Parts: sequence; structure tokens; C-alpha cells
Amino acid sequence: MAIPGGDFLTTGLNLISQSLLIPVVIILLIFVVVVVVSLGGLIYEYTSRTRVSVDDVSNLILDMSASDSVDSLKAKINGSPLPQAQKNLLVKIANTENLTDASREAFARKLIENEENLTDKSLEVTDIITRIGPTLGLMGTLIPLGTGLAALGSGDVNTLSQSLIVAFDTTVVGIGSGAVAYVISKLRNRWYEEYLSNLDVLSDAVLDFMSKRN
Repeated sequence: MAIPGGDFLTTGLNLISQSLLIPVVIILLIFVVVVVVSLGGLIYEYTSRTRVSVDDVSNLILDMSASDSVDSLKAKINGSPLPQAQKNLLVKIANTENLTDASREAFARKLIENEENLTDKSLEVTDIITRIGPTLGLMGTLIPLGTGLAALGSGDVNTLSQSLIVAFDTTVVGIGSGAVAYVISKLRNRWYEEYLSNLDVLSDAVLDFMSKRN
């Protein structure tokens, strides 16, 4: 028994799904461009990033604790092998002699939170592609298959083949962009975790030195 209005509903669903094909393809193409640019950025970041070992951090903490003045502390920070962004942040904390311990700690915490937000922001795009890329690839697979199966029923092999080509292409692009974005996010996340871990330890050392000065 046919459901009243069933043809209208199925036709509406078909129109909606078919209208989504072009936006899905466009977004997938954008994802490919973004992934290629992000991959280039990853390579540049890898070749230009400053590598800081555990010994470097440990030696710097010992040097800072042995400093006899704030100027000496800042000189040791600036002479360390840390990335310039870390040096600038630690020097900002060292320049808070006029603040109380509580205010200085709040100031340092705010600076570190800002660094965390910056790292999270740089991972957002590739994280989104990692999750959405395969989903859009699946949508790009299923949408043209409806047209292809309808064409197969009427014996239109050409339309079927074109639909299958679109379906396979979108699947490959969606899964491929998601996989590359996952690798990029994974590597950057490891680098940023190390960066923030070092920053947290070193900022604590600066705060401890400043509190002893007061």
C-alpha cells in the first residue's frame, strides 16, 4: 500500500541530496588546497623550529636559580637555546618586579593560556579536516550512486559510469585529505605539547626566582 504523499517526500529527499553534491565537491577541493598549504607549512616549521633538549631546560633552570639579579636572569634567558617566543614570554614575566606574587602568577598564567590558545588555533583547521573529510567523501560517494542506480535501471551505462567516477574520486579525496590532515595535526600537537611543557616548567622557575627576590 502506497503512503499518501510518499512520492512527494522521496522526491524532496532526492532533490536535497542531489543539491548537496556540488557543495560537497567544492568543500573537498578546498580541503585539498588547505591540506597542501598546511603540509608546506609543516615542512617549513620542521626545518625552522628550535629543538630544545631536556638537558637544555635543566641547565637553564639551574642557571636561572643561580642568578644574582633580575638582569642576570634575563641575560641567561636571552642567551639560552630556547625559541624566541619562549624567551620573550619569560622575559615579560621577569619584568614584573613591581607586582605581588599573586599578581605575577596570574600574569604568567594568562600569558601561558594565550600560548595554549594560539597552538589550539593552529590545529583547528587540520583537526576539522581530519573529522569531516572522510564524512564528506562518503557523502560524495553515496549521492551520485543514487543517480547511477537510476540510470542503470533505464540502461544508461554512460551516466552510471560517470556517477561511479564521481563517487570514487570524492571517496579518495575525502579519505586522503583526512589522513594527511591527521598526520599534520599529530606531529604539530606533539611539538606544541613539548613547547608548552617546557614553557610551563621554565615559567615556574622564573616565578620562584622572583618570589625569592621579594
